[in-house]
Amino acid sequence: MAGVMHSEELQLLIAGYVLCDLSPEEATQFEQQLAADPELGLEVARLQQVLESAYDSPEVAPPAHLRDALLSAYEKPSRPALHVVESSPLGRQRPDRKGWWRAAAAVLIGGLSISNYVLWQELQTLRIASSTGPAAAPLTFSLQPTDAALAASVTVAVNPDTLEGTLTVQDLPPLPPNQVYVLWTVVAPDAPFTTDEKDAILTQVFTVDAEGDLVEDILVPRVYRDQGTVTAVAVTVEDAAAPQQHVAPPLLIERL
Repeated sequence: MAGVMHSEELQLLIAGYVLCDLSPEEATQFEQQLAADPELGLEVARLQQVLESAYDSPEVAPPAHLRDALLSAYEKPSRPALHVVESSPLGRQRPDRKGWWRAAAAVLIGGLSISNYVLWQELQTLRIASSTGPAAAPLTFSLQPTDAALAASVTVAVNPDTLEGTLTVQDLPPLPPNQVYVLWTVVAPDAPFTTDEKDAILTQVFTVDAEGDLVEDILVPRVYRDQGTVTAVAVTVEDAAAPQQHVAPPLLIERL
């Protein structure tokens, strides 16, 4: 990973923050690290981009013999059930979370060190698991400016099954290099997810082109699978060096 090398414990905290899977104690510890080292905000944003790039890798089917072996192994009764890691209520034990974090951190911190084939296999397995149940209805959020003088629009379309979305922006003013736009997911105060002091989860850091437009595929937190938990989706303007600080008021918002 480029830049300052951090301890393994801090790397795991960064990965847990990006994946929205920190306990309250871990979240407090990570916030203390952020306060002591604001450059961590850049690493958080970079790791989010790396994770998106990993999931955006083109799907290339494996060789036939490997595909047959995978399907055969998947169909064996003795195969352990696939566990999709969810953020848990406070106090609930999460089995083997540290081991899972290590794998997640390896993908995030190592960039794209895992081959496209391994990513393909993991994505296909998750899709097989999710396809066994009824498909969730797509979600669309149309954010409106908080200032009537701003003639801009932001739309977020989300697939709750895959946690993939599309961010569409029109007519947002381009920002200077030291500022970025940040998309936030705001949840209920008692929701069992890691949030900041404003009950928000940093969902995407982005900029716009010279015309103020953007169309971008994004990944969203698992909270979008829990109906009624998301209370608002908003966009703010933040310091590019520390977008996670969330100091600005909403520029555009949809309250639910």
